[in-house]
Amino acid sequence: MPEEKRVNVTKVVSTRRPQHKPKLGQHFLASDSFAGQIVDALGDASQNTVLEIGPGRGILTSLLAKRVRRLIAVELDRVLAAQLRLKFGMFSNVEVIEADILSIDFDSLFGPKPGLGRPGIQLKPEPVKVIGNLPYYITSDILLRLFDYSKYFESIVILVQREVADRVAAKPGTSNYGLLSATTQLYARVERLFTLPPGAFTPPPKVYSTALRLTMAPRRKELGLDGDGRVADGQMKDGFIDFLKLSFGQKRKTLWNNLKAAYPERHLRAALAEARVKPAARAETLSLEESAALFLALRDNHNGS
Repeated sequence: MPEEKRVNVTKVVSTRRPQHKPKLGQHFLASDSFAGQIVDALGDASQNTVLEIGPGRGILTSLLAKRVRRLIAVELDRVLAAQLRLKFGMFSNVEVIEADILSIDFDSLFGPKPGLGRPGIQLKPEPVKVIGNLPYYITSDILLRLFDYSKYFESIVILVQREVADRVAAKPGTSNYGLLSATTQLYARVERLFTLPPGAFTPPPKVYSTALRLTMAPRRKELGLDGDGRVADGQMKDGFIDFLKLSFGQKRKTLWNNLKAAYPERHLRAALAEARVKPAARAETLSLEESAALFLALRDNHNGS
């Protein structure tokens, strides 16, 4: 049996751990047919590294282990992680990490390693594919975390609650369009693949689930948003994402009411006029292009003051 690959665990897991493990709320996929369709949706991954989120009992892992060059399975549950290591110990291409996916340091996991390459040469990150049956209660948090590190990822195939899929794929002007919709569509093209009934899982949830494929296609440069980051409190902040969070802060409120606490009134009024957005508009009615135009107008007005 090959030696277990545990060396990366201490490097990629944040030292900031919760005092109590949260309720996992996971429903395990139990349909071999649907498992095959989900893995097929990744496409040819024979030369790829694949990150599996929440492998659980390993129904997807069993298929992936035979198809991909390298598989990193991140499982929070200690017992399940131990069972997975035992089950896949003979696969040299499979690494099981017991960790919270929200605490993984993707820079350490997928970024350039010290000593590799020649000085002065930037190594391009290897494109990683992501797959997973996401716990319902932290689906949005996981997606936003992956987008924070989008430079490492090529595509994402996930199972989510159908209502979450509705929000992810929603178009501007519809009631489901919100922060998750805008953020996802800023980073990726969204495809709805198929819907699974509760009976495809054990224990069966009370809701249907939908498989989504997100093909990474960042739009920041196209929207003029490159270079909008800033350093605050020692961390890089994303100005446009912060703006979207403000815009959607109180969904029933108008953009004016959501933004007026963060921007001087005269700057806000001038930016709305420049971007041709009505003060009474709500965030869900704006396309990404319109939101970006308003953000840039606000930034320019603020900097020009």
